[in-house]
Amino acid sequence: MDRVFDLAIIGGGINGCGVARDAAGRGNSVFLCEMNDLASGTSSWSTKLVHGGLRYLEYYEFRLVREALIEREILWRIAPHIIRPLRFVLPHHAGLRPAWLLRLGLFLYDHIGGRHLLPPTRSVDLARDEVGKPLIAGRYRRGFEYSDCFVDDARLVVLTARDAADRGAEIHTRSRAVEIRQADGVWRVTTENTVSGARTTIQARALVNAGGPWVEQVLAAGSGVNARAKVRLVQGSHIVVRKLYAHDRAYMFQNADGRIIFVIPYQGDFTLIGTTDRDYDGDPGRVKASDEEIGYLCDSVSAYLARPVKPADVVWTYSGVRPLYDDGASEAKAATRDYVFELDTPGGAPLLSIYGGKITTYRRLAEEALERLAPYLRSAAPGEDLKAKQGWTGKAPLPGGDFDVSAVAALAAELARNYPFLTPAHADRLVHAYGTRAKKMLGDAKSLADLGRPFGATLTEIEVRYLIANEWALTAEDVVWRRSKLGLLLSADEIAALDQWMKVNIAPGERPLREAGVRP
Repeated sequence: MDRVFDLAIIGGGINGCGVARDAAGRGNSVFLCEMNDLASGTSSWSTKLVHGGLRYLEYYEFRLVREALIEREILWRIAPHIIRPLRFVLPHHAGLRPAWLLRLGLFLYDHIGGRHLLPPTRSVDLARDEVGKPLIAGRYRRGFEYSDCFVDDARLVVLTARDAADRGAEIHTRSRAVEIRQADGVWRVTTENTVSGARTTIQARALVNAGGPWVEQVLAAGSGVNARAKVRLVQGSHIVVRKLYAHDRAYMFQNADGRIIFVIPYQGDFTLIGTTDRDYDGDPGRVKASDEEIGYLCDSVSAYLARPVKPADVVWTYSGVRPLYDDGASEAKAATRDYVFELDTPGGAPLLSIYGGKITTYRRLAEEALERLAPYLRSAAPGEDLKAKQGWTGKAPLPGGDFDVSAVAALAAELARNYPFLTPAHADRLVHAYGTRAKKMLGDAKSLADLGRPFGATLTEIEVRYLIANEWALTAEDVVWRRSKLGLLLSADEIAALDQWMKVNIAPGERPLREAGVRP
């Protein structure tokens, strides 16, 4: 235990991994522990959007919306394989928000921050335009179409962690922080491996609590900090149904209760619908979509769609808990989505706790977190200010994202040419998951047989081995629900067979090597 890390981070969601990546890139030694899999909490249960948050304008969250809009295109540029532009149709609903208010909000959305590549808002005649065809005939005649982006949220987390590890960070999954104490001006963090039960203690000059819904439990593990801030747990549930319409646009529907619901083309053959907003009291690890929420989502979209959506149409549900900063808002939908820091220095060493935040603003959150910790972190090199590298994360692509945003289709076509045994759909899926690293994964394969055992839905042994060796995957759930969404296509028996294969084929001793920041 002689080594002292510059920074230890508890929590392997988007905020923790974002801080790890930025800090490692500035030359800090970084240790991150996550009690489950990366992105196994809030970060994989989002609405899958990189967006400004149009509805937040109603709550005068102008700074948050502007920052998110600026980040939207920055993130698209550094991860064009897992982020793509998406056009949203917002029908005008008589009796709810007036058309002039919608126009004003969309004008601000187009102009207050950072839109350079995405197309602007346009008015649409829902009686004539194809985007009006899925709607109830004659009920919605006027609408607006605007831009935001779709993101594979869990892959964003994993690739951020991968880049942090490539830059020297130690990433330890299935490692629960069971005790944090300060001694001699440094933090001592004891972790327990949730698979083997083995305990390890590391030391760090500074500590970041990115526990998300568990942020208060982290503080209770012996930190000596009595937090002033409070977390408000808000449940958001989603449903997935078979594809509802043929075109590629998404919808934003207004509800009479003031909430909005997104309807988004998802994974080719499906449609994603969400989200709910209600306060949650319970174990964040056990949250699931209730029958009431499923019914609410079905009823909400059925008020707009010519073909009603019923609970029997639902093929998958997921639910997550957003750890929002408790600003005293009376309703969950009105609680701020902005992030708040609480910096404590019991005994002199800093502990920075993170409350709230959005996937879209995770990169800026990380920069601000390191600004707060700058007085306590050593310079990256003698005489070099850590701030000298501020902003680097907005320029350096995430793993596999080193190509232009307009070239993703060309990259998929090139992959199909180089590996002619792949179907176009298979090549397209690999490029949208791994970008330029898809070629590294496939290597010298000359035929489908060279990809090893097929597990179904184009998932093969070579891909699973890549995920084990490079992306901390240990179980079938890691592979089919976080590293991909192939769980929508695989049967229960196929997933069980994959899980059994992984249990047999993960070599003893391989996992600690991967998690020590060893470059793949």
